[in-house]
Amino acid sequence: MEQDSCTLHGDGISATVVGQGAELVSLRDADGTEFLWQAGPEWRRHSPVLFPIVGRLKGDQLRHRGQAYPMTQHGFARDRRFAWVEQGASSCTLVLTDDAESRAQYPFAFRLAISYGLGPRWLDVTFAITNSGDEPMPASIGAHPAFNWPLLPELPKEAYHLTFADNEPAPIRRLKGGLLLPQTQPTPIQGRTLALSERLFDDDAVILDRPASTRVRYAAKRGPAIEMSWHGFNELGIWSKPAGAPFLCIEPWHGIASPVDFDGDFADKPGVILIEPGAERVLGYRIDLHCEPG
Repeated sequence: MEQDSCTLHGDGISATVVGQGAELVSLRDADGTEFLWQAGPEWRRHSPVLFPIVGRLKGDQLRHRGQAYPMTQHGFARDRRFAWVEQGASSCTLVLTDDAESRAQYPFAFRLAISYGLGPRWLDVTFAITNSGDEPMPASIGAHPAFNWPLLPELPKEAYHLTFADNEPAPIRRLKGGLLLPQTQPTPIQGRTLALSERLFDDDAVILDRPASTRVRYAAKRGPAIEMSWHGFNELGIWSKPAGAPFLCIEPWHGIASPVDFDGDFADKPGVILIEPGAERVLGYRIDLHCEPG
C-alpha cells in the first residue's frame, strides 16, 4: 500500500514529500541539517505548490467567459491530495487531475504532475501541466520553498544575502492587499547582491517581474548555503513575514498577482500561460546544497 509520504535518499541528501499538496516538507544533508522551514506557528507551510494561480485575483474571483469562479490566493493545488504515480528510492511523482471540486473553481480539464528527484547534493523539482480539455487553458504556476533563516542558528539574519547570477538593475514590484501595484520601485539589489533583513519585507514580497538571472545563491560568509536555479519561470518572488519569522522564501513563478485595476478575463491577465488542447508545459527548479562547515 502506498504511503502518504515518501522520503528520498541520495548522495549526501534526503528529502521528504507528502501527498497533501505534493509538498516538500524536509530537505536534509548527510549530517541531518534541516534546510527547509518546518512549518512553525508563523507560517504553517513548508513549500506549497501554487496552481492554477500565483498570488491573488481581484475579489478572489477567476473570470472566464462571463462567469466568476471563487479562487483564493495561490489556488487550490496546495490544499488538495495528489495521487502517487511513483515512490522510488531517489525519485517520486505525484499527480492532480481535474474533478467536480476543481471545476467549480477552475473550469478547465488538466493534469498536473510534480516530480522530485535527488542527485549528488541536489534536488530537482519538475512541474508538468497538461491541458486535457478541448479549449485553450490559461494557468499560472509557482514554487514557494521556505528555507530556514538563518541556516546557521548562531548567525544573525543580517549576515545573509542573495547573490544573483547576473546584475539585476530592473525596478521591482510590490503588493497592496495582495494585488500588484502599478508603480515600480527602485531595486534594493546592488549589482548582483541583495542584503537580507526583516525590514526588506515591510511592504510584503520583493517581486522581480523581469529577472535577468535564473540562478541565485543564499548564503552568509560561513556555514551552509543554498543555490537555487530554475527554467520556464518568468518571475521571482522573495518573501518572509513582514512582522519577522525565521524563514526565507525564494519563489520562481510563471504568473503574478492581479494588478489592482485588473478585473478582466483570467486568460487576459498578465503572466498566465496559455496551453493549447492536448499540449503540455514543463517547468522546473533545482536546489543545490552547499554544506561548508560553520
